[in-house]
Amino acid sequence: MRRREFLRQGLVVAAAPAITAPAIAQSAPEIKWRMASSFSKSLDTIYGAALTLCRYVAEASDQKFQIQTHAAGELTPSRQALDAVTSGAIECAHTPLFFYAGKDPTLGLGAGLPFGLNARHQLSWWTFGGGAEIVNGALKKLNVFGLPAGCTGAQMGAWFKKEITALDDLRGLRFRVAALGGPILARIGVIPSSLSHADVYAALENGTIDAAEFVCPHDDEKLGLVKVAKYNHYPCWWESAGMVHMVVNLDKWNALPKNYQALLARACDAANVWMLARYDAVNPPALKRLVAAGAVLKPFPPAVLDACYKATIEHFSEIAAKDTHFKRGFESANAFRKEQASWWQIAEHASDALLIGTRGRA
Repeated sequence: MRRREFLRQGLVVAAAPAITAPAIAQSAPEIKWRMASSFSKSLDTIYGAALTLCRYVAEASDQKFQIQTHAAGELTPSRQALDAVTSGAIECAHTPLFFYAGKDPTLGLGAGLPFGLNARHQLSWWTFGGGAEIVNGALKKLNVFGLPAGCTGAQMGAWFKKEITALDDLRGLRFRVAALGGPILARIGVIPSSLSHADVYAALENGTIDAAEFVCPHDDEKLGLVKVAKYNHYPCWWESAGMVHMVVNLDKWNALPKNYQALLARACDAANVWMLARYDAVNPPALKRLVAAGAVLKPFPPAVLDACYKATIEHFSEIAAKDTHFKRGFESANAFRKEQASWWQIAEHASDALLIGTRGRA
């Protein structure tokens, strides 16, 4: 009798996992998504950030949540990735939001406005300054939810066939510029172009354009721009943050279990760190190689920067006068930048100046 009683109790214990297993499985369902990158595979740092993000998600979910990355042109053209997410044709994309500022200028704030926040300020404004609420308010109208998932930091500047010594040197110049600088440059007489990066080298070589900007030394070197336009003028005032987002179809996001939402958000955080750290690692040696190949690095003349800054304020002030949501975001980002300035001047700026000076070279 005792033996039969023991066996009955053992069967109950053995059966217990079978009762709880469905609940566990339900909390970690198998999900497969497709992600469209706005970049080609040759851009190993930006495209690599998307691959890294997807790998983190798969590893953290024990391969149950898998996102397959597709390069620009495989699922959708580079600058139409957000459209495919909006429609639900794909679940998500890895893309800079300034590509879609024509749909809503508030989206430009997600990547960083000209003469705007630097990479650290941009992330801080997004996380603690109200940026996420403002930009996702615009994305919600497009049935999309956005998460920062990469950052270039301040970019290279632009490559010119001739040295820029005065504002007049820019007038009539055919300039390939992909960020929000195009309409601002047009105000000072530049003829902006939005050529695909794949067409930039040939356009410079055959004289279709006179100048071009791309991303960072690591990427600019890959395009071979120094071979056809040796003067590089900096800083890249039109893109000082370079934030890239993972945009997710809102219905798909809402359908995710809460633990998968949290997992995806943390994977985006990790991809953001990975991308910025990698650019910081690969850009310095690439810059040295560019200089060895004949690049002539020149700061923009102060008069040129002053004119560009004035045109920037005029451009965005006009947009703010017509769009109350953009006005709110523009004022929020500007107020955040001003708040940071005094602290940055005595902390990061002073420390960087010390590093760049003779003590840092010892």
